[in-house]
Amino acid sequence: MPAQVPEPEIYSVSRLNQAVQGHIESGFALLWVEGELSNLARPASGHWYFSLKDEGAQVRCALFRNRAQGVRFRPRDGMQVLARARVSLYVPRGDYQLIVEHMEEAGDGALRRAFEALHRRLEAEGLFDPAFKRPLPRFPRCVGVITSATGAAIRDILAVLKRRFPALPVMVYPVPVQGSEAAPRIAEALEVAAARGDCDVLILARGGGSLEDLWAFNEEVVARAIRACPIPVVSGIGHETDITIADLAADHRAPTPSVAAELVSPDGGELLQRVNQLERLLCERFSRRLLTCGQRVQILEQRLRHQHPERRLQARAQRLDELELRLRRALWRRLREQRIELAHLWTRLGRCSPRTRLTGMVHQRQDLALRLERAMALRLERLSGRVSLQARTLHAVSPLATLGRGYSILLSAEGRAIRTPEQVKSGERLEARLAQGRLWCRVE
Repeated sequence: MPAQVPEPEIYSVSRLNQAVQGHIESGFALLWVEGELSNLARPASGHWYFSLKDEGAQVRCALFRNRAQGVRFRPRDGMQVLARARVSLYVPRGDYQLIVEHMEEAGDGALRRAFEALHRRLEAEGLFDPAFKRPLPRFPRCVGVITSATGAAIRDILAVLKRRFPALPVMVYPVPVQGSEAAPRIAEALEVAAARGDCDVLILARGGGSLEDLWAFNEEVVARAIRACPIPVVSGIGHETDITIADLAADHRAPTPSVAAELVSPDGGELLQRVNQLERLLCERFSRRLLTCGQRVQILEQRLRHQHPERRLQARAQRLDELELRLRRALWRRLREQRIELAHLWTRLGRCSPRTRLTGMVHQRQDLALRLERAMALRLERLSGRVSLQARTLHAVSPLATLGRGYSILLSAEGRAIRTPEQVKSGERLEARLAQGRLWCRVE
């Protein structure tokens, strides 16, 4: 019996094209293609269709709208370009084509490859390691700007700094930002700024441009100078889509020079708002404190009225007067007794004339009088000391002592004490009572 011949597998055209498409797309990775633009068509859909050709061949290409929006130059027929694309097949017509992901002018291609090679090498060295990035000072004393003195970048930076914090000093280090001399001059400016130490933070900036225009910021000497600089560096180079080696080496990257100025400068309006909030909080707490102290003073005044030292002094003074009267009476009584005794002794003396005994009695009387005077003086001194102590205690709690420590009392024209800002009006005249004298003030 003859062997059966297997049925041949029959492909439809669509299936064949789809299979070929799968093989083509899986067989080629994303690649770069350089060639000359021709047959460029840009329909209303926003997609671009064109061919890339050289001396011996050409290939159809498609660049879809979402990718076309990222092209930064105006393409035209005859222009030499470099395209990053994937190989594919247009199934409906069976046409082999390139789906372009990115396209740039051919002159930028060599620069782009040099950029990527330097990027890989410096990244391998750890030059872009985030661990080396330094924080920006919150309130810098001075900001240094390394850029062209005549470019738009310096005008944008100064305008932003003036708007956000006009009191912040700015030091400009003018350098060329394009050309063969730009990179060494930029590195030199970083070294000079580091050596002088006048600034707390540096801005490295320039306006937008092509890859070739920005190439000075892709030089290795600039990247190493940024990392060697002890001052934090903020890069604001080109537009948001422009990435340079200097951006990667800098401590902070800003998409534009204006944003870089915003990063390094405090917001004066926000700080003023915070100061106002703190001022209101301080006033509220001070008012509460004054109210508490006022209540405490009232309590102490009430206690002082009941236990005022003056009352105790009056009682002591009355007691002193009483003791003085008793002492006087005792003295007079003692003197009378002495006179009586003296008269009696004179009588006895007259009878027996004891001159020696009389002399002793005179001395004894003088000694007793001296001891009495000393006792009186000592008693008076003790009482005077106690009176002085009570007087100093009274002075310590007196409001006048508080004024003596540097405080003052604000009084209105009517003599009312000023406790809150709402009690006065602008232009009103106030009296400031001090420990010695008074001052007249006017509210601004």
